[in-house]
Amino acid sequence: MESSKMNDPLIYRRVLLTVDEDDNTSSERAFRYATTLAHDYDVTLGIVSVMESEDINIFDSLTPSKIDAKRKHVENVVQSYVQLAEKAGIKKVEPLVYEGGDVDDVILEQVIPDFNPDLLVTGADTEFAHSKIAGAIGPRLARKAPISVIVVR
Repeated sequence: MESSKMNDPLIYRRVLLTVDEDDNTSSERAFRYATTLAHDYDVTLGIVSVMESEDINIFDSLTPSKIDAKRKHVENVVQSYVQLAEKAGIKKVEPLVYEGGDVDDVILEQVIPDFNPDLLVTGADTEFAHSKIAGAIGPRLARKAPISVIVVR
């Protein structure tokens, strides 16, 4: 092992924060950590939420205005986190809203390749009601993600 590498700092340049519009406690803790990191290292912070297609019942899915209202709600949640991050002094914040099936699949297959983060910050308690896989999203992302993951409790 090269000792010079052991002394090099490990700095993340692009941090991706997942927020669940239904789980404020978990998202708030993860937000506090991610913004502290982004502020201290002056790095780009992406804030993402996924609008799950399973969250929309069959009747609502036939009504474009209901889907638009749900999409707008998720966009507003992400935008409120972006505004809080900017208020905390984060200079580079990117709002990200995605739609799709299972949250972890969307994050792993779409968000990470699109945003290209080197660190994912997520809450430990985040559990989406209609997720195909039982259990919290954070620990599942930690197992599957190709990048470093911090699960905030």
